[in-house]
Amino acid sequence: MRKLEFADGLLGALSLPALGAALYMALIFAPTERVMGQVQRIFYFHLPLAWIGFLAFFVVFVSGLLYLITRSFIWDIVGISSAEIGVVFSTLVLVTGSIWARKAWNTWWTWEPRLTTMLILWLIYLGYLLVRKSVEGEARRARVSAVVGIVGFVNVPLVFLSIRLWRSMHPVVFKQSGTEINPAMLTALFVSLGSFTILYAFLLLRRVRTGMQEAVMEEARARLFSEHPEGDEYE
Repeated sequence: MRKLEFADGLLGALSLPALGAALYMALIFAPTERVMGQVQRIFYFHLPLAWIGFLAFFVVFVSGLLYLITRSFIWDIVGISSAEIGVVFSTLVLVTGSIWARKAWNTWWTWEPRLTTMLILWLIYLGYLLVRKSVEGEARRARVSAVVGIVGFVNVPLVFLSIRLWRSMHPVVFKQSGTEINPAMLTALFVSLGSFTILYAFLLLRRVRTGMQEAVMEEARARLFSEHPEGDEYE
């Protein structure tokens, strides 16, 4: 537990300056894009938000597999923790994408492949969270959640490949031939990607610690009620 506390403190201390660096690189260091102007700077947050969403759901996928193999509830805690973070970041992806679309395509939303598959992914993991609220029994809830998390991850590569599988208006940043992004813009993007990854690791670790504490309290409460089913100690 002390190692978790140390890692939590370290990541927390790194997160703030990392995000400050990302803001500086995105808003000051990176040059203004010729066509879209200042609104293009949302790109330095939109893409990292999407990356964290994918990473979070990958962790849900791995945690689900490990839970089904080991039946250890720590993996269930990791899975729900990462799913909650992934849903938050995916929500921000959809919001920032709509803002960018309004400037680029003159509409807040269009049913093009990348946006549509991303919306479906968001709905899948929103459903994951709802499933946990509706299924009773700790073991059954963990088992059903693991299956949903594993199956839902199938949509992640589909979101990533959507602009290559179908005709899409969404810009392609990294191509097989490389990238045509200005070097300063690319540097700002990578700094932002690193900063958001540190933030994700901090949020995940903090949420897992909270989940472990909740599990201990729930176990203690269940033991207390099993020993005193009718509340004799209060009489």
